[in-house]
Amino acid sequence: MGKVTLWIDNVQVEAEEGTSVLNAALDAGIYVPHICSHPDLKPQGGCKLCVVEIDGQEPVTSCTTTVAEGMHVKTKSDQLDRLRRASMNFIFAGHPGDCTGCRSFGNCELQALFQYLNASVNPSMRHVTKKTTKINTVNPLIDREMERCIQCGRCVRVCADVRGVKVLDYQKKDGETYIGTLNDLPLDASGCRFCGACVEVCPTGALQDREGVFRKDLIRDEALIPCSAECPAHINIPQYIRMIAEGNYDAAVATIREKVPFPMSLGYVCTSYCQKKCKRNGLNGAVDIKGLKLFAAKHDTTQSWKDQYVKAAPATGKKVAVVGGGPCGLTAAYYLAKKGHEVTLYERYPTCGGMLSYGIPAYRMPRDEVQKEVDLIAETGVKIVTGQTITDVKALKADYDAVLVAVGASDGKIIPVANNNPAQEATALDVLRDISMGNPTTPAIGPGVKVLVYGGGNVAYDVARSSVRLGAEVTVVCLENREKGQMTADDEEIDQAAEEGVKLYSGYSNSGFTRDENGRVTGLNCFAISDFRFGPGGLEVDAIPGTEVFVPCDVVVYASGQKTNLDAGFGLELNRPGYPVDPETGKSGLKTSVEGVYTAGDVVTGTKSVISAIAAGRDAASAIDQVLGGDGDIEEKLVDVPAPDPYIGRIDDYAELPRQHADITPCDERRCSFVKVDNNFTEEQAKAEAARCLKCPLRLQLHRTKLWTEY
Repeated sequence: MGKVTLWIDNVQVEAEEGTSVLNAALDAGIYVPHICSHPDLKPQGGCKLCVVEIDGQEPVTSCTTTVAEGMHVKTKSDQLDRLRRASMNFIFAGHPGDCTGCRSFGNCELQALFQYLNASVNPSMRHVTKKTTKINTVNPLIDREMERCIQCGRCVRVCADVRGVKVLDYQKKDGETYIGTLNDLPLDASGCRFCGACVEVCPTGALQDREGVFRKDLIRDEALIPCSAECPAHINIPQYIRMIAEGNYDAAVATIREKVPFPMSLGYVCTSYCQKKCKRNGLNGAVDIKGLKLFAAKHDTTQSWKDQYVKAAPATGKKVAVVGGGPCGLTAAYYLAKKGHEVTLYERYPTCGGMLSYGIPAYRMPRDEVQKEVDLIAETGVKIVTGQTITDVKALKADYDAVLVAVGASDGKIIPVANNNPAQEATALDVLRDISMGNPTTPAIGPGVKVLVYGGGNVAYDVARSSVRLGAEVTVVCLENREKGQMTADDEEIDQAAEEGVKLYSGYSNSGFTRDENGRVTGLNCFAISDFRFGPGGLEVDAIPGTEVFVPCDVVVYASGQKTNLDAGFGLELNRPGYPVDPETGKSGLKTSVEGVYTAGDVVTGTKSVISAIAAGRDAASAIDQVLGGDGDIEEKLVDVPAPDPYIGRIDDYAELPRQHADITPCDERRCSFVKVDNNFTEEQAKAEAARCLKCPLRLQLHRTKLWTEY
């Protein structure tokens, strides 16, 4: 298309042929009042606010009039003022006057127009109130306050023309015209895709996101994609889900690997913060993001991303040592090597992986899959030294430009319980490490042994289910009450363990162990509690009278916290719990008491999760690269994919699309061995699950309408 030249308010303007007069003016920074028009929608000229005079002719709506060569446009005159006054009076006639009580107050296009036109609007119209009660406004995710609707039709047009869903239209009932769904059905029963486009284009407070759906502490573009925002590594989750839906599994894995080097491992054991914030929780349950991640990793057949993945920048001549071969240390080593630094990683055990290899049981995390991902990191140039324990970090630093300590919180804690017997007690990490390394557990766990596991997290259940596989009878006791949602263990872990025979006393404290005449532990006296807290003197509980129960046991395993294994001889200043601290701040963080020695991961924060450790490794690599003279930019682009199609179409009963469930190894087969439990999705299931994604990023493709103050 060619360009035409026209004059708007005596200002020469150049615009593409076919451009509306309104857009030509706005593009030139000349504001023309409007409210039914939107950059992404076909014009309809409904509001009549954008009227202009062209070449002295009668006023026309500028949104429906295209530019022409030599055209002279006037946007301000007494006549235009009268017409706009009449239009605004009509719009305000049915609008409530409680602007300050509206959630859109201060960010409302109608309010801004009132301010722009000022005295041109009859002030009395602002006090007319109306409450439309005939319209069904009870909907998940989207609040519909239709008394604030001005019937501009933006939501109708975006739903039909941009999204292709077509669930909104003008309706009429009892002489009242309004915008609603067919038969006034709730949105979740109408075929709505809950993409949020209608909310995005609404110029008033008629359509708003349900309170709590999006975080208010984030910038808008981040908050609108809650799964990626909640992920500690900020993986582009919607993109890899879309790639799975389209059958492009290599691209899905490449998308994941742009942020983390452990897609397979995370597919098995990720804590899934993303799922907890998935917008679809407001309908019928979150998308199984973790399951889709595992599916993609298992179906990554060509590894088209690999050449770029293992490619490193030119050598910088800088040497970095990483102490600790868990997810944090491996991640940091990978990105530092990619930045061109010479990286050597020291791991005290025979293989790398940390908790992935020595903590999480094999039935949850196959060891060969961990090793494959470690091998890929080694291909970037990271030198991995296993079976070597670093005892003096100052001596190590003498040979390197920087040292990162990422040893994790690798030791368990034994909590004080009355009448305990340390000889028959162990920590969860000790037990899990023994099992992973093929060693007999200490104390011995085997057939007929009664094991009591004290704790309510996933680690507790890892021990419990592992002990079952060794033939033991297992009971879990924890302060946290499952019915109150206090337990941190995954529901699927608790349910599968119960199926395998693990007993659970949740919301229970104790009065101490019992022992026989030889001093051997025989059981724990427990009682239910209504609440617990930690006060100045330690644990405080509110006991429920008459709930006492005796739990027999031969072995006690504590899954009640972890700590570092560092001591003063390591060479870093430590706080009382044993975590390195920066003497300038007195707090744990990246910097330590030794120049050039840094810390990251669980050795800083205490025990968190695999994905949190990976995120910490990324942050540490970026910071250390900057210290060594780099730019700290560790972002990668491993795949180019087209932008998603905004036209998503209608799917009947979309809100009720059922969550897919992968097959689980039958209980009789799994409880006797460490065979993998989760068999993951079939291809059909994966695509069906991916189809449940609400496609939140599409909202960012819509243009934000500027207020008159922004011109």
